[in-house]
Amino acid sequence: MKVAVLTDSASNLSEAFIKEHKNLFVVPLMIVVDGKEYRDQLEISASEVYKKLDAHEVKTSLPALTDLNETLATIKKDGYTHLVVINISSGLSGTFNSFRLALEEVKDLKISHFDTKTLGGGEGFIVEYALELIEKNTAFSKILPLLKELRNKDSMAYYTINTLKYLREGGRIGKVEGTIGDLLHIKPVITVNEEGVYVTLSKAFGLKRSLLKMKSILIDEYKDDLIDLIIHFGNNEDKAKELAEKLKPVLNIRNLKLVRLTPVLGVHTGPEIIAYIVRRIK
Repeated sequence: MKVAVLTDSASNLSEAFIKEHKNLFVVPLMIVVDGKEYRDQLEISASEVYKKLDAHEVKTSLPALTDLNETLATIKKDGYTHLVVINISSGLSGTFNSFRLALEEVKDLKISHFDTKTLGGGEGFIVEYALELIEKNTAFSKILPLLKELRNKDSMAYYTINTLKYLREGGRIGKVEGTIGDLLHIKPVITVNEEGVYVTLSKAFGLKRSLLKMKSILIDEYKDDLIDLIIHFGNNEDKAKELAEKLKPVLNIRNLKLVRLTPVLGVHTGPEIIAYIVRRIK
C-alpha cells in the first residue's frame, strides 16, 4: 500500500512543508482580479491581494479542473495505490464538490474523501495528521475516522475581524449577519460550526475586547492540554507577534506558528484578521 494525500490551497500549508512531504499534493484555488485568474499562493501574494481589495474587483474561484486532473494523473503515475483527499468546508466553497466529481472518474486508486468543515490552519492540521498517520502505517480504513475525531473533538478554529465588509462582498457571511446586525463597532468572534459555515461564537465592543475574549476562550477550552497553535494574520503581522507573546505564558504550547492567511481566504476576511487555530496533542 502506497498512500498519498491530496488537498487544496485553502489548507494554508507552507511551501517548505509541502516540499518536505513527497506524498503530499496541493491543488491551488483561484483568485480573480479584474477578470484575470491567478493560482493561489503561486501566482499572486497575500500582500498584492490586500492592496487590490478596495480598488479592484477581486473574487475567488474553484481550482482549475486541468490542475486537479493533472495532479491526479501524477499521483497515479507515481505508483500510489491509496489516496486521502482533504478539502475546505463544503459550506464555504464548492471545492469539495468539484473534487468529488473529478474523483468519481478516477480508477485504480482507493480513495477516502474528507469534507473538513473548516479551512486555513484548521484544514492544515488535518492534513498534517493524515500524513502522520500514514507515516505510522495506520490502516487505511482507520484514517478517516481519526481525522473526524481531530476535527470534531481535538481542534478549534476561530477569528475576529475589524469589518464584515469583505465577508458580505464575498458571500461568506453565513449565520454571522443576524447575530451582530449592522452595529459594526461590535466585533464578532467567528468560528466554523459542525455544518461548516461561519457562526458567531461571541462578540465584544471593539477589537481589543474581542481579542481578549478569544484569549479567554482559548484558555477555558484547553487549560493545561498540550497544543499546537497557529495564529493567522493578514497585513498585521506585528499584532500577531504581540498576541503570541501574551499567549505563551498562559498555554501549554508545543509548536506556535505565525502564518499569513493565504490570499484566497484573505479576500473574504480582509487584511485585519486575527485567527487562532488549535490542535490538541495526545
